[in-house]
Amino acid sequence: MNRRICLLYTLLPAALVALLAGSVVYGAVSIPPESVLDILLGGEPQRASWRHIVLQSRLPQAFTAMFAGASLAVSGLLMQTLFLNPLAGPSILGISDGANLGVAVVMLCLGGSLSRLADLPVSGYPAIILAAFVGACAVLGLILYFSSKVKNNVMLLIIGLMIGYLASSVISILNFYASTDKVHAYVMWGLGNFSGVSLAQLPLFLLCSSGGLFLAVLLIKPLNALLLGELYAANLGVRIRRTRMTILLCTGILTAVTTAFCGPVSFIGLAVPHIARLLLGSSNHKALLPVTLLTGSCIALLCNILMVTPSMNTLLPLNAVTPLIGAPVVIYVIINRKNIHYFN
Repeated sequence: MNRRICLLYTLLPAALVALLAGSVVYGAVSIPPESVLDILLGGEPQRASWRHIVLQSRLPQAFTAMFAGASLAVSGLLMQTLFLNPLAGPSILGISDGANLGVAVVMLCLGGSLSRLADLPVSGYPAIILAAFVGACAVLGLILYFSSKVKNNVMLLIIGLMIGYLASSVISILNFYASTDKVHAYVMWGLGNFSGVSLAQLPLFLLCSSGGLFLAVLLIKPLNALLLGELYAANLGVRIRRTRMTILLCTGILTAVTTAFCGPVSFIGLAVPHIARLLLGSSNHKALLPVTLLTGSCIALLCNILMVTPSMNTLLPLNAVTPLIGAPVVIYVIINRKNIHYFN
């Protein structure tokens, strides 16, 4: 293990812990750090509301950001390796659009706001989560079906894009016929947030995300083989079709879970793998995947902190913050693409 890898494996966990602590301490409501520590240790705060803010809001939000960032970053890395395309991201196959469509059907046709979903068998925010997950899984099922029929990755990529366009078209039609309050509620959901996961829902979110991330770790060797091309990978004993379907399944799980609980989050999945490659200077997934995972968590926690507007008891939308970090990285990649060896 070279010095750069050792340094990253030291600095990234330290940065992760610092940003996690910052997300719990810093928020729209000013709470002294010592009071936050007392609350986490089981002590009594000066104000009863502080306990609720720290334990029921900030703590779940911080862990949600950490795992959502890791999930999206790893999903982006898997897609970029599978398609050997530095501009591929977790939303490229239309899975996020499927989640958006599921939410659109519930909010634009059946609801309008979370409080007006009480008549459904599953009401409130769980109805939104369930709708997003069902929509994402439906598109994932279609992608896996076409993956068994199409051998060419480029053709599969085009099919995924077309499915995404179809879902977006249906969403546009639903928006056109929906009332103003329903459209507004749907747009607000589409801005993305890490605060939608309650303390009770957090174990389920962490379990699903951890399962997808563990599956991604098992794919390290096939991913490295795919960097050399499918023909060479096949000569090394990699079962191309099964590996491709496993990568798609892993990406689908991570993207579906994150989109269902956090809404559509832009740029993290696209930009973070490039940041990890630039930090590491290598495309070896044995080191790249853990670095991508840690970097994704750090970036998401940083965005979670940047969402807080100083001296104002409000939060910026998540998708208003993520492009501030992601867009410059993508521009840098496009300009320097010829000088950067991403898939070697």
